[in-house]
This record gives sequence, structure tokens and C-alpha cells, in this order.
Amino acid sequence: MEVDERLFLKSAARSFYVLEAFARSPRPLSLAEVAKGAKISKSAAQRVVQTLLVLGYLERSPTGTGVVPGRRILDRSFDYLRSNPLIERATPILTELRKTCGERVDLSLFDDVTILYAIRLQSKRETFYATLSGRRMPTFATAGGRAMLACLDDRHVDDIIRRSKLAPLTPKTLVDPALIRQRIEEARRDGYAYVQEEALMGEIVVAAAVVKERNMPAGAIHIAGSLADWSAEEFRKRFAPLAIEAARAMSG
Repeated sequence: MEVDERLFLKSAARSFYVLEAFARSPRPLSLAEVAKGAKISKSAAQRVVQTLLVLGYLERSPTGTGVVPGRRILDRSFDYLRSNPLIERATPILTELRKTCGERVDLSLFDDVTILYAIRLQSKRETFYATLSGRRMPTFATAGGRAMLACLDDRHVDDIIRRSKLAPLTPKTLVDPALIRQRIEEARRDGYAYVQEEALMGEIVVAAAVVKERNMPAGAIHIAGSLADWSAEEFRKRFAPLAIEAARAMSG
């Protein structure tokens, strides 16, 4: 998004830079670490941290060795979730889908070079991070991301891949642009995308895009399972049609 310097409030931006510093680490941060992560001076970090502590968006860590994100942040997450009509429409569909398939079911939202998980209904075995809403992942490396990229024209796809940081999430993540485009083309043909151990070892995921007007991607339905329980072929055959059906029910 273009920045109009006349309207851009740098003091407000610094507060968000401080909050975003915690994206790189789940542990408490010292003042020096906050300043480094936010790329601001230590004196500016001190003022911002004190303000956010007063407002409840930061809290002292239980050990007193730094600061952590505050509970007040969850209030703003709630505000977003309840105001998004796609999430409201998706909730009963995902709940029913979870009952039907017995595996983890997610709704992700399209956000250019990344996707953002908005709803995550877990299954019998999960890693901790895989159960949390709000997690951001690279579009190119996820089933939902590729399903949404398949809705876009080639020029738009190439632009997103070019601007993406093509770093592997696991030893099996595809980072060759040609191979990524091949998987996107397969998703266009099949109506769904899949990834196998590209975001998490031992996991297979199928996903179908939720589209809005002019066939633009708004989000994606993911169904994730364990390769300890399924072969890749069996999982795709069983769950891809369910993901496609749920995505179609939410589209438009």
C-alpha cells in the first residue's frame, strides 16, 4: 500500500512496530530486544513500551525479566473475527465439516504473499502452533495459498512468487518457482491444492479456495491429516471433494 507521508503518523506506527517485534520470538523481550526488533531507538522503545503497558497491550512477564503481549490484544482479535462476514458464514460449515471428516479443519484468509489462519478446529493430535488462530504462513508453501493463487492470472501469480521469501519451512518445502507454478497449475485443473510435509513434517493438507466477486480469492478451506494414518493418495481422494464442497458453499 502506498504511504502518504502527510497522513502517516509515525508515532502510532512505532507502537505497532513494537508489538510486531514479538512475532519473531514467543518469549519475553527486554527493552533492548524490543528496540532492536522494532528498529527504533531505545528511548523511543521505552516510551512506547510504557504506554502499551498502561493500556494493557503489553504486560510484564511472570518472571519480571521482560515484557510480553498483553491480554488486551485478544480483544482486538475478537473485534476482527466477529466483524468479518466470511468468518461468520464459515463457522457452521467448518463445524459440520470437522464432524464429517474427523481431521483438523482450517479457514485461512488471503493476504498477498501470506495467508492468515482465522479458524482452526483441531483433531486428535496436533502441534501447539497448528491449533492457534492468527498464525501467518507464506502463500507459496501452503495448500490454501496455492489454491488461492490458482484463482489469479499468471502475471499476478508471478508477482507474488517474485516478492515472496522462498525459504523452506521443512526439508520438503518446494522453493523452485517453476515447481511452485506447476503445483498451482495442477490446482487450477483439479479444483484443489495439496501439500505433503511442506509446512509440517508428517502432515498432508488439501485445500480449496473460497472466492468472492470476479472469482478473486478471499480465503481457503484446509483439511489436514497425518501421514501416519493415511497414504497421500487415500487422503486426497477422501477429503479433497469435501474441501471443494465446503469452499463452494462459502463462495460468492
